[in-house]
Amino acid sequence: MSAAPGPRRVGVEEEFLLVDPDSGAARADAPLVLAAVGAAAEAELQRQQVETGSAPQRHLGELRRDLAAARARVAEAAAADGALLVATGTHPLVTEPTTTEGERYQRMSARFGLLAREQLTCGCHVHVEVPDRDEAVAVVDRIRPWAPVLLALSANSPFWQGVDAGYASYRARVWERWPTAGPTPVLGDAAGYDAHVERLLGTGVPLDAGMLYFDVRLSARYPTVEVRVADVCLRVQDAVLLAGLVRALADTALGEAAAGTPVPGAGVAELRLAAWRAARDGAGGVLLSPLDGHPRPAAEVVGQLLEHVGGALRDNGDEELVRAGAAAVLERGTGADWQRRTLDEHGPVGMLTRAAALTREP
Repeated sequence: MSAAPGPRRVGVEEEFLLVDPDSGAARADAPLVLAAVGAAAEAELQRQQVETGSAPQRHLGELRRDLAAARARVAEAAAADGALLVATGTHPLVTEPTTTEGERYQRMSARFGLLAREQLTCGCHVHVEVPDRDEAVAVVDRIRPWAPVLLALSANSPFWQGVDAGYASYRARVWERWPTAGPTPVLGDAAGYDAHVERLLGTGVPLDAGMLYFDVRLSARYPTVEVRVADVCLRVQDAVLLAGLVRALADTALGEAAAGTPVPGAGVAELRLAAWRAARDGAGGVLLSPLDGHPRPAAEVVGQLLEHVGGALRDNGDEELVRAGAAAVLERGTGADWQRRTLDEHGPVGMLTRAAALTREP
Protein backbone atom coordinates (compact mmCIF):
# COMPACT_ATOMS: atom_id res chain seq x y z
CA MET A 1 0.00 0.00 0.00
CA SER A 2 1.22 3.49 -0.78
CA ALA A 3 3.06 5.35 1.97
CA ALA A 4 2.55 8.95 3.03
CA PRO A 5 5.01 11.34 4.78
CA GLY A 6 3.20 11.47 8.10
CA PRO A 7 -0.50 10.98 8.73
CA ARG A 8 -2.76 10.81 5.72
CA ARG A 9 -4.32 14.20 4.92
CA VAL A 10 -7.95 14.76 5.81
CA GLY A 11 -10.40 17.57 5.05
CA VAL A 12 -13.97 18.45 6.01
CA GLU A 13 -16.88 20.15 4.22
CA GLU A 14 -19.67 21.58 6.36
CA GLU A 15 -23.12 22.87 5.42
CA PHE A 16 -24.90 25.52 7.52
CA LEU A 17 -28.29 27.21 7.78
CA LEU A 18 -28.88 30.96 7.58
CA VAL A 19 -31.45 32.04 10.18
CA ASP A 20 -33.21 35.26 11.17
CA PRO A 21 -32.20 36.15 14.76
CA ASP A 22 -35.60 37.60 15.67
CA SER A 23 -38.08 35.13 14.19
CA GLY A 24 -35.88 32.06 13.79
CA ALA A 25 -37.02 31.71 10.18
CA ALA A 26 -34.59 30.38 7.60
CA ARG A 27 -33.34 33.21 5.38
CA ALA A 28 -32.65 32.86 1.65
CA ASP A 29 -29.61 35.13 1.90
CA ALA A 30 -26.88 32.81 0.64
CA PRO A 31 -26.07 34.96 -2.43
CA LEU A 32 -25.36 37.98 -0.23
CA VAL A 33 -23.23 36.01 2.23
CA LEU A 34 -21.31 34.27 -0.55
CA ALA A 35 -20.62 37.57 -2.27
CA ALA A 36 -19.03 38.80 0.96
CA VAL A 37 -16.79 35.77 1.62
CA GLY A 38 -15.78 34.82 -1.92
CA ALA A 39 -14.04 31.45 -2.16
CA ALA A 40 -14.42 30.80 1.59
CA ALA A 41 -17.87 29.26 1.00
CA GLU A 42 -20.03 27.83 -1.76
CA ALA A 43 -23.70 27.71 -2.69
CA GLU A 44 -25.83 24.67 -1.97
CA LEU A 45 -29.15 23.38 -3.31
CA GLN A 46 -31.18 25.87 -1.27
CA ARG A 47 -30.61 29.59 -0.77
CA GLN A 48 -31.07 29.19 2.99
CA GLN A 49 -27.73 27.36 3.32
CA VAL A 50 -24.03 27.70 2.58
CA GLU A 51 -21.12 25.26 2.54
CA THR A 52 -17.54 25.72 3.73
CA GLY A 53 -14.53 23.46 3.28
CA SER A 54 -11.22 23.09 5.06
CA ALA A 55 -7.82 22.71 3.47
CA PRO A 56 -6.46 19.13 3.63
CA GLN A 57 -4.52 18.76 6.88
CA ARG A 58 -2.27 16.10 8.41
CA HIS A 59 -2.83 17.17 12.02
CA LEU A 60 -6.21 17.41 13.69
CA GLY A 61 -5.26 20.54 15.62
CA GLU A 62 -4.63 22.36 12.35
CA LEU A 63 -7.89 21.01 10.95
CA ARG A 64 -9.79 22.36 13.96
CA ARG A 65 -8.28 25.82 13.51
CA ASP A 66 -9.13 25.73 9.81
CA LEU A 67 -12.75 24.75 10.43
CA ALA A 68 -13.20 27.27 13.24
CA ALA A 69 -11.79 30.06 11.09
CA ALA A 70 -14.12 29.19 8.20
CA ARG A 71 -17.12 29.13 10.52
CA ALA A 72 -16.14 32.48 12.03
CA ARG A 73 -15.60 34.17 8.68
CA VAL A 74 -18.92 33.07 7.23
CA ALA A 75 -20.75 33.80 10.50
CA GLU A 76 -19.36 37.36 10.43
CA ALA A 77 -20.58 37.81 6.85
CA ALA A 78 -24.00 36.46 7.82
CA ALA A 79 -24.13 38.81 10.83
CA ALA A 80 -23.33 41.78 8.59
CA ASP A 81 -26.42 40.80 6.60
CA GLY A 82 -28.46 40.46 9.80
CA ALA A 83 -28.49 36.65 9.87
CA LEU A 84 -27.17 33.86 12.07
CA LEU A 85 -25.01 30.96 10.85
CA VAL A 86 -26.32 27.79 12.51
CA ALA A 87 -24.86 24.27 12.45
CA THR A 88 -27.97 22.12 12.63
CA GLY A 89 -28.84 19.31 10.25
CA THR A 90 -32.42 20.53 9.76
CA HIS A 91 -34.40 23.65 10.61
CA PRO A 92 -36.77 23.34 13.59
CA LEU A 93 -39.52 25.58 12.18
CA VAL A 94 -41.94 25.27 9.30
CA THR A 95 -39.86 26.28 6.30
CA GLU A 96 -40.36 26.60 2.55
CA PRO A 97 -36.89 26.33 0.95
CA THR A 98 -35.88 28.42 -2.06
CA THR A 99 -33.89 26.60 -4.73
CA THR A 100 -30.60 28.24 -5.68
CA GLU A 101 -30.41 29.79 -9.13
CA GLY A 102 -28.38 27.92 -11.69
CA GLU A 103 -29.06 25.43 -14.45
CA ARG A 104 -28.08 22.30 -12.54
CA TYR A 105 -30.07 23.06 -9.41
CA GLN A 106 -33.10 23.98 -11.50
CA ARG A 107 -32.82 20.69 -13.41
CA MET A 108 -32.66 18.80 -10.10
CA SER A 109 -35.79 20.58 -8.91
CA ALA A 110 -37.62 19.87 -12.16
CA ARG A 111 -36.70 16.18 -12.22
CA PHE A 112 -37.10 15.30 -8.56
CA GLY A 113 -39.96 17.64 -7.67
CA LEU A 114 -40.95 17.93 -4.04
CA LEU A 115 -38.11 15.62 -3.00
CA ALA A 116 -35.61 18.26 -4.15
CA ARG A 117 -37.63 21.29 -3.10
CA GLU A 118 -37.99 19.99 0.47
CA GLN A 119 -34.31 19.08 0.77
CA LEU A 120 -33.08 21.73 3.22
CA THR A 121 -30.58 19.59 5.12
CA CYS A 122 -27.03 20.19 6.30
CA GLY A 123 -24.39 17.48 6.39
CA CYS A 124 -20.72 17.05 7.17
CA HIS A 125 -18.51 15.37 4.57
CA VAL A 126 -15.08 14.04 5.51
CA HIS A 127 -12.45 13.52 2.79
CA VAL A 128 -9.44 11.30 3.47
CA GLU A 129 -6.55 11.18 1.02
CA VAL A 130 -6.24 7.85 -0.83
CA PRO A 131 -4.74 8.58 -4.27
CA ASP A 132 -4.69 5.00 -5.61
CA ARG A 133 -8.22 4.20 -6.80
CA ASP A 134 -8.01 0.45 -6.12
CA GLU A 135 -6.90 1.22 -2.57
CA ALA A 136 -9.67 3.79 -2.30
CA VAL A 137 -12.31 1.20 -3.17
CA ALA A 138 -10.79 -1.16 -0.60
CA VAL A 139 -11.41 1.62 1.93
CA VAL A 140 -14.98 2.19 0.71
CA ASP A 141 -15.78 -1.52 1.05
CA ARG A 142 -14.40 -1.76 4.58
CA ILE A 143 -15.78 1.51 6.00
CA ARG A 144 -19.37 0.62 5.00
CA PRO A 145 -20.35 -1.21 8.24
CA TRP A 146 -19.00 1.60 10.43
CA ALA A 147 -20.74 4.49 8.66
CA PRO A 148 -23.90 4.24 10.83
CA VAL A 149 -21.78 4.65 13.97
CA LEU A 150 -20.38 7.89 12.54
CA LEU A 151 -23.95 9.03 11.86
CA ALA A 152 -24.95 8.25 15.44
CA LEU A 153 -22.08 10.29 16.88
CA SER A 154 -22.94 13.28 14.67
CA ALA A 155 -26.76 13.19 15.04
CA ASN A 156 -27.93 16.81 15.09
CA SER A 157 -31.35 17.06 13.43
CA PRO A 158 -34.29 16.03 15.63
CA PHE A 159 -36.82 18.52 14.22
CA TRP A 160 -38.62 18.78 10.87
CA GLN A 161 -41.21 21.35 9.79
CA GLY A 162 -42.05 22.46 13.29
CA VAL A 163 -42.29 19.10 15.06
CA ASP A 164 -39.99 16.65 16.81
CA ALA A 165 -39.52 13.94 14.18
CA GLY A 166 -38.73 11.23 16.73
CA TYR A 167 -35.24 10.78 15.29
CA ALA A 168 -31.86 12.02 16.46
CA SER A 169 -30.96 12.52 12.78
CA TYR A 170 -34.03 13.15 10.69
CA ARG A 171 -31.71 14.71 8.10
CA ALA A 172 -30.48 11.19 7.37
CA ARG A 173 -34.04 10.00 6.72
CA VAL A 174 -34.79 12.97 4.45
CA TRP A 175 -31.51 12.44 2.60
CA GLU A 176 -32.36 8.77 2.01
CA ARG A 177 -35.18 9.91 -0.28
CA TRP A 178 -32.65 10.51 -3.05
CA PRO A 179 -32.66 7.40 -5.25
CA THR A 180 -28.87 7.02 -5.15
CA ALA A 181 -28.35 7.72 -1.43
CA GLY A 182 -27.21 5.10 1.06
CA PRO A 183 -24.72 2.23 1.25
CA THR A 184 -23.11 0.52 -1.70
CA PRO A 185 -22.56 -3.19 -2.21
CA VAL A 186 -19.02 -4.56 -1.97
CA LEU A 187 -17.33 -3.38 -5.18
CA GLY A 188 -13.86 -4.90 -4.92
CA ASP A 189 -11.68 -2.54 -6.93
CA ALA A 190 -11.75 0.52 -9.14
CA ALA A 191 -13.08 -1.45 -12.09
CA GLY A 192 -15.95 -2.76 -9.97
CA TYR A 193 -16.70 0.70 -8.65
CA ASP A 194 -16.65 2.22 -12.13
CA ALA A 195 -18.94 -0.49 -13.47
CA HIS A 196 -21.40 0.16 -10.64
CA VAL A 197 -21.34 3.90 -11.40
CA GLU A 198 -21.81 3.25 -15.11
CA ARG A 199 -24.85 1.05 -14.46
CA LEU A 200 -26.48 3.68 -12.27
CA LEU A 201 -25.79 6.52 -14.68
CA GLY A 202 -27.07 4.34 -17.50
CA THR A 203 -30.53 4.34 -15.93
CA GLY A 204 -30.83 8.06 -16.67
CA VAL A 205 -32.15 8.75 -13.16
CA PRO A 206 -29.21 10.73 -11.70
CA LEU A 207 -28.34 13.86 -13.64
CA ASP A 208 -24.62 13.11 -13.41
CA ALA A 209 -21.96 11.43 -11.26
CA GLY A 210 -22.22 14.25 -8.72
CA MET A 211 -25.66 12.92 -7.80
CA LEU A 212 -24.35 9.51 -6.76
CA TYR A 213 -24.94 10.19 -3.09
CA PHE A 214 -23.35 7.06 -1.62
CA ASP A 215 -22.65 7.09 2.13
CA VAL A 216 -19.01 6.42 1.26
CA ARG A 217 -17.75 7.15 -2.25
CA LEU A 218 -14.75 8.12 -4.33
CA SER A 219 -14.73 11.89 -4.66
CA ALA A 220 -15.31 13.17 -8.18
CA ARG A 221 -13.16 16.25 -7.45
CA TYR A 222 -10.27 15.07 -5.28
CA PRO A 223 -8.06 11.96 -4.82
CA THR A 224 -10.01 11.08 -1.71
CA VAL A 225 -12.53 8.75 -0.16
CA GLU A 226 -15.50 10.88 0.88
CA VAL A 227 -17.65 9.85 3.86
CA ARG A 228 -20.98 11.67 3.55
CA VAL A 229 -23.10 10.05 6.22
CA ALA A 230 -22.85 12.60 9.06
CA ASP A 231 -25.02 15.55 10.11
CA VAL A 232 -23.24 18.88 10.33
CA CYS A 233 -21.89 19.02 13.87
CA LEU A 234 -23.01 21.71 16.28
CA ARG A 235 -19.51 21.89 17.81
CA VAL A 236 -16.37 22.09 15.71
CA GLN A 237 -14.68 19.58 18.04
CA ASP A 238 -17.20 16.94 16.99
CA ALA A 239 -16.40 17.54 13.31
CA VAL A 240 -12.74 17.00 14.17
CA LEU A 241 -13.68 13.79 16.00
CA LEU A 242 -15.35 12.53 12.83
CA ALA A 243 -12.31 13.40 10.75
CA GLY A 244 -10.00 11.52 13.10
CA LEU A 245 -12.24 8.46 13.06
CA VAL A 246 -12.59 8.48 9.27
CA ARG A 247 -8.84 8.71 8.77
CA ALA A 248 -8.27 5.89 11.23
CA LEU A 249 -10.92 3.78 9.49
CA ALA A 250 -9.18 4.37 6.16
CA ASP A 251 -5.77 3.43 7.54
CA THR A 252 -7.21 0.34 9.22
CA ALA A 253 -8.96 -0.67 6.01
CA LEU A 254 -5.76 -0.36 3.99
CA GLY A 255 -3.92 -2.46 6.53
CA GLU A 256 -6.59 -5.14 6.32
CA ALA A 257 -6.53 -5.07 2.53
CA ALA A 258 -2.74 -5.45 2.52
CA ALA A 259 -3.02 -8.40 4.92
CA GLY A 260 -5.71 -10.08 2.81
CA THR A 261 -8.37 -9.79 5.50
CA PRO A 262 -11.79 -10.50 3.94
CA VAL A 263 -14.17 -7.59 3.42
CA PRO A 264 -17.03 -7.55 5.96
CA GLY A 265 -20.00 -9.32 4.44
CA ALA A 266 -22.84 -7.05 5.54
CA GLY A 267 -25.26 -6.46 2.68
CA VAL A 268 -27.03 -3.29 1.67
CA ALA A 269 -30.27 -4.30 3.41
CA GLU A 270 -28.51 -4.85 6.74
CA LEU A 271 -26.61 -1.59 6.42
CA ARG A 272 -29.85 0.30 5.77
CA LEU A 273 -31.28 -1.14 8.97
CA ALA A 274 -28.15 -0.11 10.87
CA ALA A 275 -28.42 3.41 9.42
CA TRP A 276 -32.10 3.63 10.43
CA ARG A 277 -31.21 2.60 13.99
CA ALA A 278 -28.41 5.15 14.15
CA ALA A 279 -30.66 7.91 12.84
CA ARG A 280 -33.38 6.96 15.30
CA ASP A 281 -31.31 6.70 18.48
CA GLY A 282 -28.12 8.65 17.89
CA ALA A 283 -25.39 7.89 20.41
CA GLY A 284 -27.73 7.58 23.38
CA GLY A 285 -29.71 4.45 22.60
CA VAL A 286 -29.14 1.24 20.68
CA LEU A 287 -27.00 0.65 17.59
CA LEU A 288 -26.44 -2.42 15.46
CA SER A 289 -22.94 -3.75 16.00
CA PRO A 290 -20.85 -3.90 12.81
CA LEU A 291 -19.18 -6.98 14.24
CA ASP A 292 -22.26 -9.22 14.39
CA GLY A 293 -25.28 -7.13 13.36
CA HIS A 294 -26.93 -7.46 16.76
CA PRO A 295 -28.39 -4.55 18.76
CA ARG A 296 -26.07 -3.26 21.47
CA PRO A 297 -25.95 -0.15 23.67
CA ALA A 298 -24.54 2.73 21.63
CA ALA A 299 -21.64 3.25 24.03
CA GLU A 300 -20.60 -0.37 23.54
CA VAL A 301 -20.67 -0.04 19.75
CA VAL A 302 -18.66 3.19 19.89
CA GLY A 303 -16.17 1.26 22.02
CA GLN A 304 -16.01 -1.40 19.31
CA LEU A 305 -15.21 1.30 16.75
CA LEU A 306 -12.43 2.74 18.92
CA GLU A 307 -10.98 -0.73 19.42
CA HIS A 308 -11.18 -1.46 15.70
CA VAL A 309 -9.17 1.66 14.78
CA GLY A 310 -7.00 1.84 17.90
CA GLY A 311 -3.73 1.05 16.15
CA ALA A 312 -4.30 3.66 13.45
CA LEU A 313 -5.26 6.29 16.05
CA ARG A 314 -1.98 5.66 17.88
CA ASP A 315 0.07 5.73 14.68
CA ASN A 316 -1.53 9.04 13.65
CA GLY A 317 -1.05 10.63 17.07
CA ASP A 318 -4.83 11.02 17.39
CA GLU A 319 -5.70 8.52 20.11
CA GLU A 320 -6.02 10.90 23.06
CA LEU A 321 -8.02 13.51 21.13
CA VAL A 322 -10.38 11.02 19.48
CA ARG A 323 -11.04 8.97 22.61
CA ALA A 324 -11.70 12.14 24.60
CA GLY A 325 -13.99 13.44 21.85
CA ALA A 326 -16.01 10.25 21.72
CA ALA A 327 -16.29 10.17 25.51
CA ALA A 328 -17.53 13.77 25.48
CA VAL A 329 -20.31 12.96 23.01
CA LEU A 330 -21.38 9.93 25.02
CA GLU A 331 -21.40 11.93 28.27
CA ARG A 332 -23.10 15.19 27.17
CA GLY A 333 -25.10 13.77 24.29
CA THR A 334 -25.21 14.61 20.62
CA GLY A 335 -26.29 17.84 18.99
CA ALA A 336 -29.80 16.37 18.78
CA ASP A 337 -29.88 15.87 22.56
CA TRP A 338 -28.71 19.45 23.05
CA GLN A 339 -31.32 20.82 20.62
CA ARG A 340 -34.17 19.06 22.39
CA ARG A 341 -33.09 20.20 25.85
CA THR A 342 -32.49 23.76 24.74
CA LEU A 343 -35.71 24.10 22.76
CA ASP A 344 -37.69 22.86 25.77
CA GLU A 345 -36.04 25.50 27.96
CA HIS A 346 -35.80 28.48 25.59
CA GLY A 347 -38.11 27.84 22.63
CA PRO A 348 -37.02 27.50 19.00
CA VAL A 349 -35.68 31.05 18.58
CA GLY A 350 -33.70 30.80 21.81
CA MET A 351 -32.37 27.43 20.76
CA LEU A 352 -31.25 28.74 17.36
CA THR A 353 -29.58 31.78 18.92
CA ARG A 354 -27.63 29.55 21.30
CA ALA A 355 -26.82 27.12 18.49
CA ALA A 356 -25.35 29.99 16.49
CA ALA A 357 -23.07 30.83 19.42
CA LEU A 358 -21.90 27.20 19.69
CA THR A 359 -21.37 27.10 15.93
CA ARG A 360 -18.80 29.89 16.27
CA GLU A 361 -16.96 28.47 19.29
CA PRO A 362 -13.39 27.55 18.34
